[in-house]
Formats: sequence, C-alpha cells, structure tokens
Amino acid sequence: MTTHPISNSTHNNHPTLEQLTDNYYANRSVLTTCALPYANGPIHLGHMLEHIQADIWVRYQRLRGTDIHFVCADDTHGTPIMLRAQQLGITPEELIAKSHEEHLRDFNGFDISYDNYHSTHSDENRYFAELIYKRLNTAGHIKTKTISQLFDTEKNLFLPDRFVKGTCPKCKAEDQYGDNCEVCSATYSPSDLIEPRSVLSGSTPIEKESEHYFFDLPAFEEMLAEWTRSGTLQEQVANKLQEWFDAGLQQWDISRDAPYFGFEIPDAPGKYFYVWLDAPIGYMGSFKNYCDKYPEKANFDKFWQAGSTAELIHYIGKDIVYFHSLFWPAMLKGSDFRLPSKLNVHGYVTVNGAKMSKSRGTFIKAQTYLEHFNADSLRYYYASKLSNRIDDIDLNLEDFIQKVNTDIVNKVVNLASRNASFILKRFNSTLGSDIDDPQLHNTFTAASSQIAFYFENNETAKAVREIMQLADLANRYVDENAPWVLAKSEEPKDIQKLHAVCTMGIELFRILMIYLKPILPELSSKAEAFLQTALDWASINTPLLSHQVAPFKALFARLETKQVETLIEASKEDVKAESASAQSTDKDKNKAGQKHSSESKKSSSSSSNTPEIIDFNDFIKVQLMIAKIEDAQFVEGSDKLLQLTLDIGDTKRNVFSGIRSAYPDPTKLIGKLTVMVANLAPRKMRFGISEGMVLAAGAGGDEIFLLSPDDGAKPGMIVS
Repeated sequence: MTTHPISNSTHNNHPTLEQLTDNYYANRSVLTTCALPYANGPIHLGHMLEHIQADIWVRYQRLRGTDIHFVCADDTHGTPIMLRAQQLGITPEELIAKSHEEHLRDFNGFDISYDNYHSTHSDENRYFAELIYKRLNTAGHIKTKTISQLFDTEKNLFLPDRFVKGTCPKCKAEDQYGDNCEVCSATYSPSDLIEPRSVLSGSTPIEKESEHYFFDLPAFEEMLAEWTRSGTLQEQVANKLQEWFDAGLQQWDISRDAPYFGFEIPDAPGKYFYVWLDAPIGYMGSFKNYCDKYPEKANFDKFWQAGSTAELIHYIGKDIVYFHSLFWPAMLKGSDFRLPSKLNVHGYVTVNGAKMSKSRGTFIKAQTYLEHFNADSLRYYYASKLSNRIDDIDLNLEDFIQKVNTDIVNKVVNLASRNASFILKRFNSTLGSDIDDPQLHNTFTAASSQIAFYFENNETAKAVREIMQLADLANRYVDENAPWVLAKSEEPKDIQKLHAVCTMGIELFRILMIYLKPILPELSSKAEAFLQTALDWASINTPLLSHQVAPFKALFARLETKQVETLIEASKEDVKAESASAQSTDKDKNKAGQKHSSESKKSSSSSSNTPEIIDFNDFIKVQLMIAKIEDAQFVEGSDKLLQLTLDIGDTKRNVFSGIRSAYPDPTKLIGKLTVMVANLAPRKMRFGISEGMVLAAGAGGDEIFLLSPDDGAKPGMIVS
C-alpha cells in the first residue's frame, strides 16, 4: 500500500484578505459535507444550524466561481433503527425511506442547496465500507477478541448498555441504565446491575460471550497527533483532543452481532459493521452516487485518492468530534484514501437561553417552523450569530423577531421600496445614467474584500455586521436627500436630482443583496426579479445604470410576535402527537414491562408518587450544604457524567454527576450556586473519587434541573 505524507491544500491555510482574488477561487476544487442526520427522527432547528452554516459557505463559494460540490446523506443503520421499525410494524427499509423523504423535504424547505442527498443504506456505501475494511485488515489494523455481553434470550439479541435496566449496585436506586446510575452517578458494566432486565422484553438477560472485531486506533496515534495540529482543526478542538492523546488511544470495537440492521462484515457471518464505521463513509458513498449520475460535473478519484490537492471540508457538531477527528482520519489513512482538509466544528442551539425542551415547546421541528415562518428569517438570524468558534448559539425568539424586522425589513427591503415607487411613477421604471455619490458607492464596493474574508473564514456574524453598517449608510443617504421632498417639485434640477437619488438607492440595494445572497436565497431571487439582473459578485463594481427594473412588489413580510406564540403551541402539539403514537405502538412492550414490574419491586417512577415514610432521625443525618460550582467538565469515556469542582466554603469537593444530557455546555454551570449532600461517603468510581452529590429535579434526559438557592446564599451554608 502506498503511503502519503500528511498535507493539506494551500487553500486550507487561512488565506489573507489580499489573496482572495477571482483567480484564487477559479483554481479551487472543494467537496463539502454536513454530518449525516440519523434516520430515526425529524429534523429540528438544532440540526438546521449546521446545514445553514455550511450552505451559506457553499453558496458564497459558488458566487465566487469555485468548483464546489455539496453532499450529505441519511445515517440509516444501527439497533435503534431496527427496533423503531419493529415498533411501527414496518421494515427498516420502509422506515428509512420515509425519513429520507421527510429530511429532504425539510432541507429543501430551508433552501439547503445539496448537489446530492443520499443514504448510507446504499450500494455505494456498502462497497466503500467493505473496501476500507479489507484494506485495513490486509494491513493488520483489524484485531479480534472475545468479550462478554448481556443477551436477551426472548429477543435473541445482544443488548447495548442503554437497553438494559436494573438496580444500581452502589446506591440501590432502581430503574437505572446499564452503564451509569442517574441517582448517584456511579458507573459500571451492565452485568453489575442488580436484577437486570431487558427494556425490550422485560426478561432477565444472560451473559454471553462473543468475538468482536476491533480497529487498531493506537497504531495511528503519531499520525493523528501531527494531523490534528496541522491547521485542520480549530484550536479549541485540537486542545480537547490532546486530552485523549494524553490518556492513550484505545482499540475501537467496530462490530455488532446479529440481529442488526446494517452491512454484514465480509467473511464474518452474523457480524455487522457498527453504525459509526459506515456512517462517515456515507460522505464517500453520496459523492460516488453523484459522480456516477453526473460524470461531467465531478470525478470521484480527484477528490478522494491519497495525495489529492482538492479540498475535503466537513461541517460537524462538537458532540461527534471524537469520531471525525480520530477514527475517521485513521480509517482513511489506513486504507490509502486522502484525509480531510478541514473540520468546521460548531456548538449547540439553545432556545431562549435554555436547552431545547419538548415540555416548553422549544424543541421545534423544521417542518413546524416552516409552517409559521419563512426560511430566510432563521437563516439570517443564525448567520448573525455564527463564527468559526465552537460557541453555542441561542435562538432568542423575541430577539429573532426584532432583529429580522429591523435589519431585513427596515434597513434592506425598505431601501428598495422607498426608491422604487418614484422610479416607477416618474421615470417609467428606468434607472438614471449617473452615480450620484461616487464616494459612497466606492465605500460599498470596497467593502467586498472584507466581507469576502469573513465569509471565507466562516465569520458570518462579522459579515452581517459589515453589511448592516453599509445598509445604515445607504438609508442615511436617502434620508439626507429626501426624495419625497424632491418629488413635490417641478423644477428640472429637482427632478434630475430625484432620478439620481433613487437610482443611487436602488444601486446600493443591489450591492447589499449581492453580499446577502449566500444568506438569503429566497429574498435574493425576488430581488433579482425586481432588478431584472443577476446578483453576481463579479458585477459589484459595475453599477446598474440606464436599466429598466420591474414594478416593485413586496419582497419580505414583517414578522409578528403572535407567530412565535403559535409556533410554540404547535411544537407542544407535536410532542403530544408523538407521545400518543408511541403509546399506541409500544402497547405490547409496555405490557411486558408491566408484567415484569409486578413480579419484582416497584419501579422508581411509581415509588416517587408514593414515597416511603422515613423517621425524622433518618432525615437529619443528611447534611445539605450550599456549593459554588468552580469548574465543570465532560468526563472522558462517559456520555452521562460531568465532573464538578465544588466550593463549600472551607474546602473543595470533586463530584461526578449524571447531568450531562441537560447541560451540553458545562462551562455555563461555572459560577452557579447549587445544593449538595455534603456528608455522603466518598465512593470510588472508574473516573476517580466522587465526594458528594448535587441535587437536581426532573425526569431525566434534557429535563434535569439543578437546584439553586436564593440570592444571598454563600458557599458552605448549611441547608436546614
């Protein structure tokens, strides 16, 4: 197998403002992808952040003449897909076909301009998954070893950790998952649970050994350490990865036992590729499908062969960095394909300052949003907040209404409408032959370099600020020249000035819309129909003079607060409908669970409604104390735990807490006050010693809420 040094395209080295010429883009070839949405649920506004961010960048590249291709696909394999299909009484193929149709509808609704949107359950994806596996195996990068897992004898299925529940072996809390206790935050293996049961059948699983296939990730540690510091990743991501390097990379289990919905491993009957092996290969499969359909547009080898000088750019969320920055490049390197040129990693979406919540109606599906608002509004709002850093984006719905109305309606669309009426009525819809204010026009055209630099580097919020500053200048120009006053005069010089001012206003609107075209495709299309010319970056410096425009029609509707209210209510109705559907399809499973529950102890949910009575002397043994969260971090190797450093006045405590699902950005907890159990015996966990427990309420998942004291409480105060 031929080896190739790690290299990135020269385009990846953050070009300077001066380098962003037409020639730069003319010599560029780029393949851009977004993370593959899982085919087990709807697209929501959290998903849309990434697809909008990538689409803005791709549309800007097209505007500059880049040879660019934009692909994505549904991620369709895994146990959840198989089980969901069983619940619905359909085949997995029927389930993923339905999801594909819905996902494509939603992306089209938001004007996400994919050249190809495919599926990982495809001939192309199977081919490349098998090819990569065979190359890795031939090179000695695939290992086998026997592991022990819990097995559901009724479903004839090895159980992933989250499909096992039982009593925590540490604190004895009931109804806990197979890897972590949500009450005391202890971690363990599913076989450690007391009275474990399958959540699928309610039966007691047995331990069963199975041979699994592992990818030898540690063999690529040196290469990965170099690649992650090559400029491919944001500095924040590279620094996070260093923690995994320091801890030492581990072999990666890439196989799952039948029954499993996915691709069977070659020469290994009953063994299937783990979904995360073939999911990123979906980028290759989707592009190959596109190349085969349109061979005149793209060549697969040009973009994927080792040593390629074309760019491969992935847009992903921070929750899947591990797979894309370690497993994926190692798989590509070991199978003699090229490495990604760049990973653009973004944060999460919050709504009104909190995690998206179904109960509050802020878990908003893409389709539900589109029934109440146009796509351009959300595209603009996200663009006004996006940067090339890994920051969470807050969709504040009140600010959303105000910002869109102020910027798009009042500043941009109004600029066209207040001038177009005079052009139509007084000058037969024909623009004048001169630029009234050459200096202002030069200010607008000269801004193209800086705006291009911001777009190129995914600093869209800065681009938006620059564009809106220009819009302010344009409206100030119109205000100062007052065409409505000039229109009252019959003096030839005033009529001439009126024509010049309104022509200038329309021209400045044209330039603004060229800059906004990557962000606002629907409004841009309407603006082109009004201007009767294409919004082309190359024409920025060529003013639109002596040109006939179309009669002006409304370009953009003002947003109303009532729309937000109806959107929230509609989202709540979505949750009710989903819940009713789940209850209907889960009837048999619920009966099995109820049967098991009646044969054992009461579940924790039932006991919470009728709590066991305790003596006051038992209660006073518990010492509750105010604690200040000095630090909060993810726990490597756990998808449920956060590690908290707590200040309780005279000392510090280290506490592991199973609240990660509700606090995806743990840094936002830093500085908050909470309540902890201070006299709980320290317990040794796989990740270290936990010296207490913080108190929280909620049903779990994203519905977890840390308890907080009133203002004035101090760390170390006793709660009584």
